[in-house]
Amino acid sequence: MDRARPITRERDRKDPRHRHRTRQFEHPAAHQQRRTPRHGDLRTTPRIGGSLVGGLVVAAAVLLAGCDSAVGIPNEEPTRATAHTTTPSTLAPTTPSTSVLPPIPANAPQVAAVPGLPAAAPAVQRWAADLQTETITALQAKCWTMAPGNVADMYEGKQAILSALTQPGVATEDTVTWKTRTTTVTIDRTAADTGYACPRVFATGEDSGLNDADARHTVRRYLARSVGVPLDPADKEGTYPLVCKASPATWDPTGTGKPIAAPLANNTGKLTGATKFADQEIQSERLRADYIAVQVPVTNAAGVTQTRTFTLTDGHEGSKGYCIGDVSP
Repeated sequence: MDRARPITRERDRKDPRHRHRTRQFEHPAAHQQRRTPRHGDLRTTPRIGGSLVGGLVVAAAVLLAGCDSAVGIPNEEPTRATAHTTTPSTLAPTTPSTSVLPPIPANAPQVAAVPGLPAAAPAVQRWAADLQTETITALQAKCWTMAPGNVADMYEGKQAILSALTQPGVATEDTVTWKTRTTTVTIDRTAADTGYACPRVFATGEDSGLNDADARHTVRRYLARSVGVPLDPADKEGTYPLVCKASPATWDPTGTGKPIAAPLANNTGKLTGATKFADQEIQSERLRADYIAVQVPVTNAAGVTQTRTFTLTDGHEGSKGYCIGDVSP
């Protein structure tokens, strides 16, 4: 069986300071044990998006520095580090109430209404206002459920996107879509209720499916949670499921024809004790049609670092996007 060539290591080729070192994303407790406070260090932490992010700002900066900025291809360059906000994202429901969201700017781009789903247009319009005025770096921070590289690539053609949003929106059971002959903009239907929806954008007529960068970002989010510093405080399994469900039992990454329940679903504590992971060393390899393996060096509480392999699928019933079904060893 042919196997795809592993994705090259993700390093920041734009910043020479990052060329010869591996970033470690670390549990805050482990970091605190080694930190010696400086006398008179009374600096306060800013509030972002209405939530106190504290130490998460530094950790998120490290994390985003290793994120995909190309779409699942070799020679990927990480995006610049940035502090993230708690603005809701798309492709999954979010926890913040829409009551804390800012009003839609008077000069926000037009977004056509969606029959039967009145919340969809305002949710996308808030995002469209940011698309019109914010930098890609800021959008990457707000759309934190998406691989930063995908955000950069998909949101590059602003005028084409804004033009598509003026067309009548069409809702299905799972998605809401606006499109022209050349550009399609789509969100998950549940994202409309969050008040702020970051869409996926692709050429009309092409596959809008997930790519390898999405799989790596799924693992990145899972590990960030595991070491105690999620990309966003709202990023929790109950709201944003990343683990494949045990039922239906359709897990079969090697094509045996005898599917089983996803192993991780019944052993969710498999990475208990992880303290950090090498974000810049995340690699991926396509296994078969719906499965992909992602390798990451992970360090446990004893200081032992081991490369762990996460197996994901984008074909599991009941999952939106990639889900992780197994971790080995």
